Amino acid sequence: MTANNYSLTTEFILTGFMDYPDLKILLFAVFFAIYLITMVGNLGLVALIFKEHHLHTPMYIFLGNLALMDSCCSCAITPKMLQNFFSKDRMISFYGCMAQFYFLCLAETADCFLLAAMAYDRYVAICNPLQYHTMMSKKLCVQMTAGAYIAGTIHSIIQVALLLRLTFCGSHQINHFFCDVLPLYRLSCVDPYINQLMIFILSGSVQVFSIIIVLISYIYILFTIFKMKSKEGRGKAISTCASHFLVISMFYGSLLFVYITPRSDKEEDKDLPVAIFYTLVIPLLNPFIYTLRNKEVINIMKRIMKKRKPH
Repeated sequence: MTANNYSLTTEFILTGFMDYPDLKILLFAVFFAIYLITMVGNLGLVALIFKEHHLHTPMYIFLGNLALMDSCCSCAITPKMLQNFFSKDRMISFYGCMAQFYFLCLAETADCFLLAAMAYDRYVAICNPLQYHTMMSKKLCVQMTAGAYIAGTIHSIIQVALLLRLTFCGSHQINHFFCDVLPLYRLSCVDPYINQLMIFILSGSVQVFSIIIVLISYIYILFTIFKMKSKEGRGKAISTCASHFLVISMFYGSLLFVYITPRSDKEEDKDLPVAIFYTLVIPLLNPFIYTLRNKEVINIMKRIMKKRKPH
């Protein structure tokens, strides 16, 4: 049976949170609120950075694109999850399933490279402040951002193409709230060894490469901070990097746990809480972690609010 034949007829059932039928109204309300806040927070941040010329610097350009990718991730997963709380069949088409995973993979891969770019930007700003505009030129910033999107697109296409080699002839029930790649492997009638090997190699390479960039950048940053004589300057530098490092730790930790750490099928129930964390919680927290600790963004938001107040 070819990929085209079964893809036209196959549908999957997303079990999601079927184990908690009594809590479906509460869970729907919680996740709907998370979705609204995530979209408003991230798209609002994108609009703010786009509108304010003072924020057209590498750090904010990377941050705006990170917020855009978080919005993409949330849009790909949450609407279908919310629909399934009150859907009788909880069905998703084969193409819908592939589209979900494609946009998730694109967003998460791009995020890895954007976070690495932001770490390098902080390294240049703190360790080489006099050469910042030379080392972090607009051209380099655009190239890094474009590179993140290109890498995300290529990685997503490869992973979806590998999924198309699989056939699903048994149970069509995905024990998840979205079409993640690992639950799909468990349903395959074809040995997914090649797929598992490729996701380990490709996802592992993306994460290891970006983590190395982050670690090297922060090692240099820490050495520079410890050499600072001014307590005020040291505190400002630590504050600037703390929010970024917090996001990085949460993001990479959850991805490494899900896609790189080997686990048996008996441990698949652990995928759900971790997936909630990196697909719903982190996109929700990112705009608040970055903006609430950023005086420049807060001052601009205050100025906009004052202008809109009726005199």
